[in-house]
Amino acid sequence: MTSKSKPTIAVVGATGAQGGGLVRAILSDPEQRFAVRAVTRNPESASGRALANQGAQIMAGDLDDLGSLERAFRGADAAFCVTFYWAHLSPKLEIAHAQNLAKAAKQTHLSHVIWSTLEDTRRFVPLSDNRMPTLLGEYKVPHFDAKASGNHVFAELGLPTTYLYTSFYWDNLIHFGLGPKRNADGLLSFTLPMGTAKMPGIAAEDIGRCALALFKKGASTIGTSVGIAGEHLSGGEMAAELSRAFGEPVLHADVTPEAYRGFGFPGADDLGNMFQFKRDFERDFRNARDVNRSRALYPELQTFATWLAQNEGKIPRS
Repeated sequence: MTSKSKPTIAVVGATGAQGGGLVRAILSDPEQRFAVRAVTRNPESASGRALANQGAQIMAGDLDDLGSLERAFRGADAAFCVTFYWAHLSPKLEIAHAQNLAKAAKQTHLSHVIWSTLEDTRRFVPLSDNRMPTLLGEYKVPHFDAKASGNHVFAELGLPTTYLYTSFYWDNLIHFGLGPKRNADGLLSFTLPMGTAKMPGIAAEDIGRCALALFKKGASTIGTSVGIAGEHLSGGEMAAELSRAFGEPVLHADVTPEAYRGFGFPGADDLGNMFQFKRDFERDFRNARDVNRSRALYPELQTFATWLAQNEGKIPRS
């Protein structure tokens, strides 16, 4: 049921990086403008119970199950919608999940939806363009292009949607294996295959805080695209910040995207294409994620250095 005193936001992926940040932002908001419904596949998980203990309403919702999403959204006023590509590495499944989210939002008559999304890189690099390989027959950067396909789903259903364009999570250095590695000489080396190009980045927790600010703006952002970033840094600049935080040198391994695609781990080709896209279309990608506009949404937005001050001890240094 919707709170009688304040509107309720249903947050998909409530135990994940983006959704979890939004749940915590709502719960800790001094204004207490919203009640929060944390939607997660497993409400009985430790993280789900932790959110319940903090004051969130917990409801089950599975992106494969449209009915469960309708139940999770029913009675809410708004929803934060996000999909989880790296759990399955399937663009088609990603698009199906976006369709289920959009259909559930339509069926439950939500007044505002924030859809966490990314660019369709095929607008910049057509499938016929050999500057980067085409993957899975119909994508350049599958995890970007699938998210962008979801944009059309929300638009075609006429949903009151704000399109939130996120940036590289610095938390990927902790959880995604993208942190520095020791080379044969025992020195730490940070790999970012973008040359001197700067990459927008953000603390995952701040995505939720920016999303809360957008919900507070209400209908004024419906139909707009909002890109967010905490800072734009090159690989060399990130390595320098890591060196300061670690108290030991961290080198920038400036490999080519081609070399990165050949690293062989699951998704290496996708990520190699992603970094090449961000490098080759640096101006467009950065302009879509202006730091000053992001800071206007959330003035306490973290920089990479402030994020490292809190998190450097969590980054593996193997």
